[in-house]
Parts: sequence; structure tokens; C-alpha cells
Amino acid sequence: MNKLRNNVRENILSLTAYSSARDQYSQKQGIFLDANENPYGKLNRYPDPYQNQIKDLLSSYKNTNKENIFIGNGSDQVIDLAFRIFCNPEKDNALTFSPTYGMYQVTADINNVSLTTLPLNIDFQLDRKKTFPYLADDNTKLILLCSPNNPTGNLIPKKDIIYLIENFNGIVLVDEAYIEFALEGSALQLIDTYPNLIVAQTLSKAWALAGARIGIAYSNPYTISLFNKTKPPYNVSALNQKAACKALKRTSAYLKRKNQILKEKGKLYKALNKLDVVQKIYPSQANFFLVKFKNASAIYLSLIDLGIITRDRSNQVTDCLRITVGTKKENQQLINALKKQA
Repeated sequence: MNKLRNNVRENILSLTAYSSARDQYSQKQGIFLDANENPYGKLNRYPDPYQNQIKDLLSSYKNTNKENIFIGNGSDQVIDLAFRIFCNPEKDNALTFSPTYGMYQVTADINNVSLTTLPLNIDFQLDRKKTFPYLADDNTKLILLCSPNNPTGNLIPKKDIIYLIENFNGIVLVDEAYIEFALEGSALQLIDTYPNLIVAQTLSKAWALAGARIGIAYSNPYTISLFNKTKPPYNVSALNQKAACKALKRTSAYLKRKNQILKEKGKLYKALNKLDVVQKIYPSQANFFLVKFKNASAIYLSLIDLGIITRDRSNQVTDCLRITVGTKKENQQLINALKKQA
């Protein structure tokens, strides 16, 4: 644990967290005259600052201790807090691999932390030989790894994740926003073995709560305590906590939706693979495909004219669109539109 502590910024170690009214009295019953709230209304009270009900449900569902769970305002807050806790501005740096999720660079820039980006290999996997020299840099405090990766959709093998964790003295954050769509491969069970691992997940994708902004960090209790004292006091609204709990109590509905998406994903793959304009469909363990076209940017614009919005990722992977798996009807409309492309 001392090794982990050495990675934490000094100002965070000495930080005294804000103590909210709900920290001092957490019971639900009483005459509340402590937080300057309006005594009238249905949303007049501050929410649980530690989202205990969500954590109870996740603890049971994920088979992990409640003390290993942090709830953030989306995964982006989890990522931002990792920079704030472990990386000194203008001194420390972080490491990631391209192509990947664009918010890593944005968050690094906001926190004034240099982000080194190493290219993934031709199969969008880690190149250990090229990565190893960067792991020994004492000023590299954080590695960000997306698995399944966005925008490519591929899973990073667990052996490569363990390689990074075991050969790096800093913090490894594995972003698993799409992990529920993968057949296997979560790093969650590794948090009890490796104190320098943070696993980020979300309710935005497979749980259909993108509008509620519920991000999750799984790690050891010490790291979770750092996240809790660094975050704003009421970082997840009462409405969003309620939506999360409702979804987590309805696992059968979640599984039904997820299975339907995976079923449509298989159909979409077959339909895309038959099109002349499609040059390659990259393997995906997520709810989307990265698809190489003969002229991706032109196709992207023509689809927009038809009200079909995809994501042009040609700036990351040449002539590629990222296409989310939609409903059966939406997918068929996409295929019909692509059949008309020259």
C-alpha cells in the first residue's frame, strides 16, 4: 500500500474533504434544519453523497465489496479524478494507446498533464516491446487503457493488462464502458490482487442509462477513499440515483435488451459484409462496429442527408465509420441506404 500511496499527489494526501450535512447525519427521518434546504417540495433534499443504495446493488450484482466501489457523474468523472489524484500538473504525465477514447486527451489537457500516446499494432493490440521503456518513467503516474476499445471494439487480452500492472509502478485504469457486451475479459476480479488497478465501468451503454450519467470505479478501499474525498460532495443527483437503482433492480429487462442488441449485432454484421462499399469490418466485442469503406467521409455525409447518423472516425483509422447497433428497423434502414451507395 505504501507503493500506491507514493503515487498520490501531496495536496490530495493532505486534503481535508468537505463535510456535508449528510455526512454528519445520514438518517432519513427527522426535522432537517441543518443544510439550508427548502422545507417544501419533492426534490428539496440533498441526495446521498455516497450513493449507498447503488453500491449495495452493485456489490451484490458484481460480487465485490461495497468498499471497492465509487460512483461518479459518468465515467468521465472517474477519469478526471484519476488525473487529479495521481498526476501533478506540469510535472507528471500519463500514457495511453491510440486509437482510443478522445476524452483521455481532453481530460489530460484540462488537468495540464502531458499525455503520451503509443500506437496499437495492426490488430489494435498492445506492442509490449514498444511500451516497456515508457513503464520505467518515474513521472508517468497513470496508464489509461480502453477495453473493449473505442472506436475499434476489440478486447485487450487480460494477460496484457496484467503485464502493464506488474511492470508499472503507477496506476493502471482500465476503461470497461462496453464490457457487458463482451463474452469475457473483465479485469474486475483483479482488483483484490493488484492495488494499482482501477476498473471503470458505466451504466450508460448496456444498462441504457446514458442520460443518467452513472460511472463506476472499482478498486481497493484506499483508492476509493481518495476518490470520495476528492469528488464534489453531491456528485450524483437524486433523480439519477433513483434511475440507477431502478435499472439495477430490473436485471431481467437489462439482459433482455442486451441479448436483443447482440442478436441484431450478428445480423448487422452479415448484412454489412455483403455490401460492395464495405472493405472491412473490424472484430468487435462492443455494441458497435468499426467499418472501413471505400470513401467513408462521403458515405458519412450521404447518410446524414437521410437522417442516419454514424461517427466518422477517419481521423483515427483511415476511411472508417463507427456504427452503433440500433434496433432491427434502424439497422435495416442503414443497410438499405448503404446499398444505394456507388
